[in-house]
Amino acid sequence: GGRLSETKSVRGYFVAHVDYATVVAEKEPSKGAALTSETFEVGQLARATSVGAAVAGMGARFGSGSDALAITVRRHQDAINSWQRLDKKLIDAVGQPPDKRSSAAVQKFRAQLVNLDSQIKNLGNQLIRDFPKYAELASPKPLRLADTRKLLGPEEVLMTWLVADKETYLWAVRSNKAQMFQLDIGRAALDSAVKGLHIALDPDRISSPSDIPTFNTARAFKLYQQIFAAAEPMLEGINHIFVVADGALQSLPIGVLVTKQPKGNITNLSGYRQVPWLAKKYAFTTLPSVSSLKALRRLPKTSQASRPFGGFGDPLLSGNAGSTRGLQMANLFSSSGTAKVDLVRLSLPPLPETADELRTMARILGGDNSDLFLGERATERHVRLAALDKYRVLAFATHGLVAGELKGLAEPALVLTPPRVGSVEDDGLLTASEVAMLKLNADLVILSACNTAAADGTPGADALSGLTKAFFYAGARSLLVSHWPVASDAAVKLTTRMLSETSGSNTVGRAEALRRSMLALMQDAKNPHFAHPYFWAPFVLVGEGGSRSQ
Repeated sequence: GGRLSETKSVRGYFVAHVDYATVVAEKEPSKGAALTSETFEVGQLARATSVGAAVAGMGARFGSGSDALAITVRRHQDAINSWQRLDKKLIDAVGQPPDKRSSAAVQKFRAQLVNLDSQIKNLGNQLIRDFPKYAELASPKPLRLADTRKLLGPEEVLMTWLVADKETYLWAVRSNKAQMFQLDIGRAALDSAVKGLHIALDPDRISSPSDIPTFNTARAFKLYQQIFAAAEPMLEGINHIFVVADGALQSLPIGVLVTKQPKGNITNLSGYRQVPWLAKKYAFTTLPSVSSLKALRRLPKTSQASRPFGGFGDPLLSGNAGSTRGLQMANLFSSSGTAKVDLVRLSLPPLPETADELRTMARILGGDNSDLFLGERATERHVRLAALDKYRVLAFATHGLVAGELKGLAEPALVLTPPRVGSVEDDGLLTASEVAMLKLNADLVILSACNTAAADGTPGADALSGLTKAFFYAGARSLLVSHWPVASDAAVKLTTRMLSETSGSNTVGRAEALRRSMLALMQDAKNPHFAHPYFWAPFVLVGEGGSRSQ
């Protein structure tokens, strides 16, 4: 944790290194290949993320080759995680004014830290003895360019960006070649462009399709020219792109970029069907870091979990009916740190369509209805008791809550059926920290809810550091998450069609299946407004998106 914090604090040095290297490469072309390789690694240091560390840790557990060893690795990682949380509590307790400081609490935290120190030391020594490669596997070190190329198939490319003040750098890596590009767009201009596109993708209030703002296709084309077009000559024969984004690009599904100059204005929502979206050309998978590719591709092709599907959804709620699956959660917590269960129940509308969504998923994957936790069974208690590591695909179809303003309490969460009386163990909100304590062994986790790709809410937090990071830590190989409030009816069609495309096929990867589902939604005859990217573009696949035959 200290190393990650230090790496982030000196990001400017790594960016400057890349900048100087490009100047040298222009003056001495013979050094171009070597400098591309060097800057590829330095750029990774500039984008060090806690989410990449979570993926590396998950990969180390499942790459141990032994169930007993994997259990030891998880105990070691959990002990470190607990130490970090407890250390924060101790700092908060010590930092209280003298008249409010609890000496008993401080002593308690100190004693618990001593015990955790001992556990971490003993487990660490055991891993050094029984799993000498653990430290190497669990550490998300920069991946060499040559090693990255070996991990890619002939129809795949990894594209990674580094945003600086006055320019942006792009590396495009294929199995047989790689190239670096210096792009003429800096941080401020990129922030402005992405913010402009989000006006139509994440509007404030939508009660009918007519309320959806016009998507600025001209701006999307300009951004395509600025951040993507330079690499297009390298993409012949490519159908799957791994994306490692930086800066504002982390909040934008790149498939909404437009590849040709728009002709005329779009006068109705169905007109968006004719737009040359980038999503029509390529399937995209998001990676939290370049090194995540190594961690994920080191894993077995499929999970060894015994059950095909498990799902939680249709929580018992009684708020006014709505069409999206999300809410700001700043006011949902009491001073004790538990959610106000009555407010949760009354503030959020029911989502009966999620029950059918999960039943359809189960039918597609050959699952059993006994593995669906709906209504009164969709509780935190059942999440903890359900032995979730037996499911190869796990889905939560419900409301997603983004981090609020209540420091120390509010964090991203999924809404489940609130109990009559809330407690620390069950208050109706499955928070990111509670997710991290789960034990999963899932090829795919589907979070069919709003804003599930959001950060954890702390200042300067990494993208995907909320629920996405927590599910990776818990043991997910890939996740389907959303970048803005999703329309419930469109979400049902997207998730179920995606699973249909992969069912029974080793050649159709999850990224390609999501792309096909998006294209089908654009063409929905009964709902022409689904052609607007607000409906088809919110979800991104994070993790392993290639085919099982890759």
